[in-house]
Amino acid sequence: MALWRAYQRALAAHPWKVQVLTAGSLMGVGDIISQQLVERRGLQEHQRSRTLTMVLLGCGFVGPVVGGWYKVLDRFIPGTTKVDALKKTLLDQGGFAPCFLGCFLPLVGALNGLSAEDNWAKLQRDYPDALITNYYVGCCPMCCCYLELLPVLEGTSALSLPHSIISTLQ
Repeated sequence: MALWRAYQRALAAHPWKVQVLTAGSLMGVGDIISQQLVERRGLQEHQRSRTLTMVLLGCGFVGPVVGGWYKVLDRFIPGTTKVDALKKTLLDQGGFAPCFLGCFLPLVGALNGLSAEDNWAKLQRDYPDALITNYYVGCCPMCCCYLELLPVLEGTSALSLPHSIISTLQ
């Protein structure tokens, strides 16, 4: 808990720097996990340049872009209620995520040395799956939480909404 509080203090004092470093760190650790646990490369076959590329991509693109987006989103929808959070989630996943992935995937392709034609073909091939995976990983857990916790129709949760509608119609 002390580490978390220290992180929160650093985030409050230097939000931009901490967001950028956090994004780079998470992307680097994610690549290490991918290479070691998913691809099972082992330490000898670990592609350090790939991990460094992911760290730099996190610090130079993902952190600034996502951090900036969340600032805009907080100004656009300033509240902190569950309904406000749901609005932010819908705007983020419906508007920002498709655009962000459309920029992120070609950037990764360019950093991997793909030609413009190969990068375009890869984007066309990978974009739909990446977006669906984003919705599955990002939206589904969030929506499940909101369906259970978000008050709907005088305090009735959305999970009991069909029952409420049926009782009202009878």
